[in-house]
Amino acid sequence: MKVKEIMVRDVATLDAGDELSLANDIMKLGRIRHLPVLDGQKLAGIVSERDLFRSSLAQALGHEPDKARNVMKSIRIEQIMVTDVISISPEADIKEAVRLMLKHKIGCLPVVQEDRLIGLLTETDIMRLFLKEE
Repeated sequence: MKVKEIMVRDVATLDAGDELSLANDIMKLGRIRHLPVLDGQKLAGIVSERDLFRSSLAQALGHEPDKARNVMKSIRIEQIMVTDVISISPEADIKEAVRLMLKHKIGCLPVVQEDRLIGLLTETDIMRLFLKEE
């Protein structure tokens, strides 16, 4: 089975200049753990829930929610995003995707074709596939 058969095509994304608060809102509202960052149509980076938590020190220091939000509004996505993104082709086999995710200890793979983001493959997508095959 190919990555393109189970990947999510309608992916929420960020721009490098967006505020960290926007990423926080999207992740909370959409119950999303990974947000690709685009430069036009090209994949420029990725922000995970873990990156967001690390960057939200104000919350960990016990600031009031309004103050923490102000701190998050002052941080740009480009300051925290991971730029060395491991991605995969839509034509790749699911087993290859699983190997990459395990090797690099990551929870998702942006699906890229000709330098354009066309989807996202997550651990959840793979678990759903496993349940369907039973």
